[in-house]
Amino acid sequence: MKKQRTILVVDDEEKIVEVLQAYLIKEGYRVLVAYDGVTALQLFKENEVSLILLDLMLPDITGESVCRTIRASSRVPVIMVTAKTEERDLIVGLNIGADDYICKPFSPRTVMAKIKAVLRRVESDELMERPVSYNGGALVIDFENISVKVNGKEAGLTPTEFRLLAAMAKAPQRIFTREQLISCALDGKFEGYDRSIDTYIKGIRSKIEENRKVPVYILTVHGMGYKFAGERV
Repeated sequence: MKKQRTILVVDDEEKIVEVLQAYLIKEGYRVLVAYDGVTALQLFKENEVSLILLDLMLPDITGESVCRTIRASSRVPVIMVTAKTEERDLIVGLNIGADDYICKPFSPRTVMAKIKAVLRRVESDELMERPVSYNGGALVIDFENISVKVNGKEAGLTPTEFRLLAAMAKAPQRIFTREQLISCALDGKFEGYDRSIDTYIKGIRSKIEENRKVPVYILTVHGMGYKFAGERV
């Protein structure tokens, strides 16, 4: 029997919490609720949480502070819920460790779809022991043996290029900022401007894309970063 997942909803708007809680319970999730940051951190500490829906504007401490505290000890998925729609605010949220974001106002169905997508990413990350095929087998990534093949031929990626591609491929459709790619793929051991990541991406595209000017695997999200759009077979 599949283990029931626990979702922690952190928002100070009671009506929003009530609606989300009803939808989540209907979908079979166990739901924990916090209306402030301190309570959220306490609930997270005391429970095995599968995912956090985190409002950034809380009455005591900011959602950003809550996310930073959680990220210091856990990689639990965090979807930030925000009324801040400025590009720079979303980038800040992604850079402090959020896995995705939802802008208010939102549809509960959109939230459910985001939750399922993020949880699928977590599950897929646990299944990377064997080669994974994308787009009908045109691209094959062997995460364990550090190998990438395009149409059956070795792509010849450098170690750095492989780490960047692997990081994105393990979380398809997730937007990675340049700073995140430096952190998660290069362990922060990178000297130079974050725009240098663009050079690595250009190199990867030249080796795995049929037409690097019209990519199908690594897409640019203007003003924010990159995402992997390959479809698993």
